Amino acid sequence: MAVRLRLQRKGKPKKPCYRVVAIDQKAKRDGKPIEILGQYDPIIKKNNKINMARVDYWLNTGAKASKIVSVLIKKVTHFNCEQ
Repeated sequence: MAVRLRLQRKGKPKKPCYRVVAIDQKAKRDGKPIEILGQYDPIIKKNNKINMARVDYWLNTGAKASKIVSVLIKKVTHFNCEQ
């Protein structure tokens, strides 16, 4: 089973909110995730929370992050380094 770290859409029409999840690569976008790792809100940029310890665990076990999730991870780590 290949695991991906990707976004899962939640929220209302025209007001998206996303979860960062670890999910089977062949599962549907809104399928059942293995684990919920955080949340991303594109409207409220500062409301992004990602559990970096669990993200590191999944990346070390061979999971691959999607493009958007890898950009979010870089932003979160960069934001935490500045504080």
